[in-house]
Amino acid sequence: MSETIVVLTEQPLLDADAANLTALHPDVDVAFHVVLPGRTGRSLLVELIDRLSLFELPERGGDEHGPTDRPRPEEALRTSLEVLERAGAAVTGEVAAEKPVDALVAAVRAHDAREAVVITVPHAVEDTFHTDWATRAQDKLGLPVLHLYSGSSFIGDS
Repeated sequence: MSETIVVLTEQPLLDADAANLTALHPDVDVAFHVVLPGRTGRSLLVELIDRLSLFELPERGGDEHGPTDRPRPEEALRTSLEVLERAGAAVTGEVAAEKPVDALVAAVRAHDAREAVVITVPHAVEDTFHTDWATRAQDKLGLPVLHLYSGSSFIGDS
């Protein structure tokens, strides 16, 4: 019987993310369940501050829901599952209708997971004030939640 690690991500997983995830427990039979929220619930003001803190200028264009280059949640989930499968992982996933942290908590409980991972890009405001998804999930679950930054091996301060 394999253990399940629930992964909450805000965007499609990258090959580097799959490598980080599969390296967590190389000697244990692990399955991953990916949760991708239908909506991130992030404030546009906070997102603007995050981008400016990383010296990124906001893109012109897009619509009232954000930049046009953001993939649809179903496409992002499919990409994430394919990336993990290519890395040799057993994987399932879902696009969550509820708030991201609530979806993670529900998935951890549904899969009787003892471990959760949140993968995001750096968010200066949330990370600084410990209101990021990983910290909030850890508070609700009462178990450690690993916070990785997408595409790197940097660990968030949760």
